[in-house]
Amino acid sequence: MIQRARRTGEYVFYPKVMSPSGETDLEWVEASGGGTIYAITVNRRREGSYNVALVDLDEGPRMMSTVIGVETLPIGARVRARIEAGETPRVVFEPEEL
Repeated sequence: MIQRARRTGEYVFYPKVMSPSGETDLEWVEASGGGTIYAITVNRRREGSYNVALVDLDEGPRMMSTVIGVETLPIGARVRARIEAGETPRVVFEPEEL
């Protein structure tokens, strides 16, 4: 789910009480789940490596997350969001095509 201003259609992420343009008529709508890699970096540690990615959502906002199942992806690669269950559920992304 993502917030959207009713009057202008502007999407908002992180959840707020007001959009960046000042709209306060926000509603929750279902997000498409699609996005594009804007930037990605790989953090390597002795315990293993993981990536941190900035993803431009199809709705417009950019969010930070991780892409699972791969070490890295090229900038511009298409990804799809899903909720990773666990003690603290989180939004992660998977490559649309490999």
